[in-house]
Amino acid sequence: MTSFSDALCAWYRVAGRDLPWRRTREPYALWVSEIMLQQTQVEAVIPYYARFLERFPTVAALAAADQGEVLKLWEGLGYYARARNLHRAAQQVMAEHGGRFPSTFDAVFALPGIGRSTAGALLTFAFDQPHPLLDGNVKRVLSRLEDLDAPVARASAEERLWARSTELLAGATDAWTFNQALMELGARVCTPRAPDCPACPVATHCRAFAAGTQAMRPVKVKKAPVPHKDIGVAVLWNAARDQVFVQRRPPDGLLGGLWEFPGGKREPGEVMEDTVRRELHEELGLDIAVGAPVVRVKHTYSHFKVTLHVFHCHVLRGEPTLRAATEGGFRPLSELRKLAFPKANLRILDVLLSGS
Repeated sequence: MTSFSDALCAWYRVAGRDLPWRRTREPYALWVSEIMLQQTQVEAVIPYYARFLERFPTVAALAAADQGEVLKLWEGLGYYARARNLHRAAQQVMAEHGGRFPSTFDAVFALPGIGRSTAGALLTFAFDQPHPLLDGNVKRVLSRLEDLDAPVARASAEERLWARSTELLAGATDAWTFNQALMELGARVCTPRAPDCPACPVATHCRAFAAGTQAMRPVKVKKAPVPHKDIGVAVLWNAARDQVFVQRRPPDGLLGGLWEFPGGKREPGEVMEDTVRRELHEELGLDIAVGAPVVRVKHTYSHFKVTLHVFHCHVLRGEPTLRAATEGGFRPLSELRKLAFPKANLRILDVLLSGS
């Protein structure tokens, strides 16, 4: 184990990237980075990380913020539950820990949005406590080191990888460097496709490399076909045609707390214009006229795909009555950039603002 750790850490000291969160031991800043890095590439995170800490430099500043402002700064980064959980967790740190980020595993693990691996990473990087990690990169590295012939999502396989991560960490004299190096190896060398085994500092310890099975590890589970949904969307103008209707989704669930143009899923046999009419009647109690198409937007979420079919619309009868959204109304088009929208809705807004 010591030779593995020595080789890995020596490689990291030469090859490790100079990333902004690696220049600090401040728990709050590290916490923000760890949450942003969940399911998101480093290159995408760096500008968001800088902007977020500039606006919310402390736990207290984040806890006191309006959720809408937090989501606006997160806009485009995706997986918005991370932002909502980070905001709630900041409020919990203020209420239960006097504004100081906790330094025990149970207390960190109890915060919204923090799992076992993230808690271990924070305690290692902020407080020099040796805790094993098992994020996506580390799972891939360890599954190849072990030549694990079972899907890593299986509970028994995951426990085996946790045991291996713990065992390897025990051979390290510097937990901070070792854990950073293990994640860096997965991000830069032991990549999902075409791992660069000749450049790997610990290839001699890798059972998959010895067996020639590295391309088959981790074992993949055959995924079910990704469902697709057609969504009818209304750009609903007021009578003067100088304001457009937008509404805010409930605070929890998919895209919780974000603003959107109203609409919904097409029913079997429906033409899209009828979908828009029906949805606006169900959601807002309005009878509307559906006009010219605006744009068609395709977007992929983690478990399904959508195509948004967007139309210019105006009200024939009725006043908007919110039945699903928590907030909504007609707003000048020029002011909509101040609100936090999902990525697909941002593309609609871009088209409207461009005048095309």
